[in-house]
Amino acid sequence: MLFLRFTLPYSNITLINRNQYNSRKRYPKIVATSSSNINVTTEVTLPEGLKHVAVIMDGHRRWAKLRGLPQEQGQLAGAEKMKFLTRLCSKWGVKVFTVFAFSTENWLRPKEEVDFLMNLFLEMAISSDYLDECIRDGRRVSIIGDRSILSKSLCEALTLVEEKTKTNSGLHVMVAINYGGRHDIIQATKRIASKVNNGLIKVNDIDQNLFEQELETHCVEFPHPDLLIRTSGEQRISNFMLWQLAYTELYFAKKKFPDMEEADFVEAFMSFQPRNRRYGGSNIQEMKIPS
Repeated sequence: MLFLRFTLPYSNITLINRNQYNSRKRYPKIVATSSSNINVTTEVTLPEGLKHVAVIMDGHRRWAKLRGLPQEQGQLAGAEKMKFLTRLCSKWGVKVFTVFAFSTENWLRPKEEVDFLMNLFLEMAISSDYLDECIRDGRRVSIIGDRSILSKSLCEALTLVEEKTKTNSGLHVMVAINYGGRHDIIQATKRIASKVNNGLIKVNDIDQNLFEQELETHCVEFPHPDLLIRTSGEQRISNFMLWQLAYTELYFAKKKFPDMEEADFVEAFMSFQPRNRRYGGSNIQEMKIPS
């Protein structure tokens, strides 16, 4: 049995046996190709203007069901594929990569599934291999979403990853956990209203820039995704980054997320190339494009 002892900052909690949080314990065989065994082989020149890529990972449970596997196997396969896509984004020069990991509505799923996902997030956050890879590759990790109802141990583990990577200048990975676009907008509105109430700002001071400083994505240089990829044939945005996706190009893939291969991601990225983004105008060259 593997034992790993470390102390999370800002608390007296010490995790002694990592296996107690190991979501693979009951499901040792991962059918999807492990990301640790996949190397990025394709050289890609990103289309001009493609800085921020976001993804809604869909189809994990259906992927597992089609194979007669427990749905947890689908979640594990999706986690491995997410790691691989992160490597692709880093190698190909993407500036920001946002992944929709858990929505505010996902709490409606069965408790066993929610517990499994929370343990999976914790396992990834405390993984020294994952943290070492982020540091080695120069990635910065930020978590967006409401942490108030997440477990203390998960919150502390996520904070540790953020602290350890905050000075990195490579790919900025944003992981949305307990995130909802409506909630993001409501909380920003409440904070601005409070500032007006306390005399810190005036109503006439409120503009787009001020509002965006109160959104979860204020931590990133390019808060508006240029391209959103959603897998498994679904064609909706499901309460994800409602403000930030105003002018985002959308790409819907039929494959389930665990089935996505390097060539599929290349096709998705390259779909951005022929698109003429006018932002409501007639000539892109004549306009000041929001960052």
